[in-house]
Amino acid sequence: MKFSHSIQFNAVPDWSSNYLAYSNLKKLIYQLEKTTYHSYESDDAETALLVSVQDPDNIFRKALDTELEKISKFYQAKELEIYGEITKLLKDEEEFYLSLNQLDGQDLPTSHRPTTSLSRPRASSLLWGSRARRESNWSELNDEVIEENENDGTDENAAPCKPRSDSEPNKLVSRDFFITQAGLRGPKRGHGKSNSLTARLASPVRVNDDQDEMYSHLNLKGKSLRKRITNLYVQLCEIKSFVQLNRTGFCKVLKKYDKILGKSLKTSYMESRVDVSVPFQSDTAKHREERIEKLEHVYAKLVTGDDLVLAKEELRSNVREHVVWERNTVWREMIGIERKSQAAHLGLRTIIGTDDYPALRRLQGDDIYEMDMKVELATPFGIFLFPKLLINSTIFYLLAIGIIFILLLIVPMNIEAEQQNCLAMLVFVSLLWATETIPLFVTSLLIPFLSVVLRIVRSDEIPSNRLEPEDAAKYIFAAMWTPVIMLLLGGFTIAAALSKYNIARQIATFVLCKAGNNPKTVLITNMFVASFASMWISNVAAPVLCFSIIQPMLRNLPPESQMSKALILGIALASNIGGMLSPIASPQNIVAIQIMQPPPSWGVWFFIALPVGIISNFIIWIILLVSFRPSKGTTIVLIRPVKDKFTGVQWFVSIVTFATIILWCLSHQLEWLLGDMGVIAIIPIVLFFGTGILTKEDFNNFLWTIIILAAGGLSLGKAVESSGLLNTIASEITAGIEDLNVYSVLAIFATLILIVATFISHTVAALIILPILYSVGTSMEDQHPNLLVMGGALMCSAAMGLPTSGFPNMTAIMMENPQTGQRYLNVKHFITRGVPSSIISLLVVLSVGYALMYIVGM
Repeated sequence: MKFSHSIQFNAVPDWSSNYLAYSNLKKLIYQLEKTTYHSYESDDAETALLVSVQDPDNIFRKALDTELEKISKFYQAKELEIYGEITKLLKDEEEFYLSLNQLDGQDLPTSHRPTTSLSRPRASSLLWGSRARRESNWSELNDEVIEENENDGTDENAAPCKPRSDSEPNKLVSRDFFITQAGLRGPKRGHGKSNSLTARLASPVRVNDDQDEMYSHLNLKGKSLRKRITNLYVQLCEIKSFVQLNRTGFCKVLKKYDKILGKSLKTSYMESRVDVSVPFQSDTAKHREERIEKLEHVYAKLVTGDDLVLAKEELRSNVREHVVWERNTVWREMIGIERKSQAAHLGLRTIIGTDDYPALRRLQGDDIYEMDMKVELATPFGIFLFPKLLINSTIFYLLAIGIIFILLLIVPMNIEAEQQNCLAMLVFVSLLWATETIPLFVTSLLIPFLSVVLRIVRSDEIPSNRLEPEDAAKYIFAAMWTPVIMLLLGGFTIAAALSKYNIARQIATFVLCKAGNNPKTVLITNMFVASFASMWISNVAAPVLCFSIIQPMLRNLPPESQMSKALILGIALASNIGGMLSPIASPQNIVAIQIMQPPPSWGVWFFIALPVGIISNFIIWIILLVSFRPSKGTTIVLIRPVKDKFTGVQWFVSIVTFATIILWCLSHQLEWLLGDMGVIAIIPIVLFFGTGILTKEDFNNFLWTIIILAAGGLSLGKAVESSGLLNTIASEITAGIEDLNVYSVLAIFATLILIVATFISHTVAALIILPILYSVGTSMEDQHPNLLVMGGALMCSAAMGLPTSGFPNMTAIMMENPQTGQRYLNVKHFITRGVPSSIISLLVVLSVGYALMYIVGM
């Protein structure tokens, strides 16, 4: 949530230069932070004395005073101008009623003189052209109002006409309107007088030219008064918003100053300077509200028949809406990161794929239709022209994968037809996932389509027959939405609430502020904070949170500091490790829980994963210390805790989150009541979205690509199992490893998963290999399928040798130094530190992890 955006979109355009220069003050804060930080590093007495003279409080207070003086001068000048216009308006209103009273006192024809019940009170409505009039019970009278001809004001045969709109300023309302309108907009608005009033308005009125001209003049003057009231009301609301925005700006910028520099200037400056200046005084606000109320009453008297509620409604309809920025959830920030990394391409891009040829970039002045879109390609049959958009690696990948798919469908194999089709689909989607030729979630959506078209699915009854397309579609789509998907949504919801209301940030900064300024301690503390955050808000979201928290450190470290690299890479690797620590920490854990029968409880998962994660983090920390040497010549800026007290909403979110986790831990004991962890996941979804803590926009900002990817993977597992291919593959693998024990099988598959997950995503590796691993485990003589799947799931998270190996690595590689615009990390940093860390984690899983899994009886 950026307050600078709030000022930008809510400011009156003509007054933009007179608002608080919020962005400039933020820049000054960061400059003072650097100056203060470097002064602490300096041992030079002269430098220290210079800094003490130029106290940051004095510098910042001077900048604030300049802004406050600018705002006060503008406000007082604008207030004087508006109040003068209001005084003039009230004088003109008094003259208007005086003229109308004098005109009503003239002698009128007896047949048209108003009766007592229809005489005009002073608070009557004068302008029948208002919007609200059309909404009254007397709207049926509008077509009966007599309108005088613009060119002939004495036309005695004027016919009834349609209601006059504001777009017709030259058409006039007849004298009878002024005489009878009090009954039309009276407080009761009954229907009893409808017929007589209709007849009275419908009858032509004979008046002399002088009277008609006077009524016409009053009509136009009344419309002018209405317009002036509206304009002044809008200006008063704008000046009120001007005060509110600037006061909020002072509060926010002072809060940021106190937070970043560890000061306590906000309270004293607000009380001694801001609150006592003219625009922000309570008396000023009181006088402004009095004038707003006065305009509302004048408008009600003039336009709405003393209906004050309706008058306020009409006046407020002319005021601009206030644009409010809500706090971002971590998922909205992830979307922003994806857009920044993928959507900001130069010029013309290829239609298919990600290649960016310099020759295809569209420069300023180039016409897209005039660019050379052909390329010559030499072949054994001669030189041919091809569209440039088709000559790229993506097209070649698609063609190669398509050819393999077709060959697997038509080449005879010694298996049943549905199994052969399933094998072709399995290889096809695996290659698409591995190469990312098309987006991962799009590949997932192909799975139900191919399962139905190729008739892969068989019935569960024995003998198993291939299902018809209609039944197969129901079967495969039912497999896509399971309790596991609800568990994933529940995890996303908790992460959104914890991040939106700063709960995760407050907890993390509280821990980090205790780490001191020793680089070694700061690094290991950040790593464990990242792992802990991954447990609860997923290892997709945790790096985003942690990278935002360490920004003060990164800002004050030299551009080439090894500590910056160690911090960012340490958080990324620790977030990967954190992905194995809880069932909701990563999508691959969700997949594993779906496969294991029976699924492990949260307590069992913690018993196995926590020791593995803690030991792995310590070893990775040592690798980073040895390779980066971050302690050499490095001084760390302390992370300052958030001083805000927990609000009621934060307590509510925390209690619901804690209660949900407790229920998840007790899910096996509560199966008789709640059935599954997916049902428990509905509790935070309903409570957070139902109470408005999270909004529809927050729901839309979930990473639906991951949810679709997981759903597609579940349908793939069901299709492979239903076709019988899974049993066939497991039988073949079991025959080859029948002499091996469970530990050896785990070591082989854990190594295989580590390699596959390093080059493709963790989730995809889990979707492809874990179902096969479970089937192999059930086919062995010494059956331990859950042990194999659990070990495989842990290894999916431990693959972190490349920037593309997982979400934390992808987020880390995007981190840039704001001073130079250069990325902190490159591929070699991941290979030289990530690969050894992955191998160490493999050894920890095969030793400590295996022992713990064996102890719990997996």
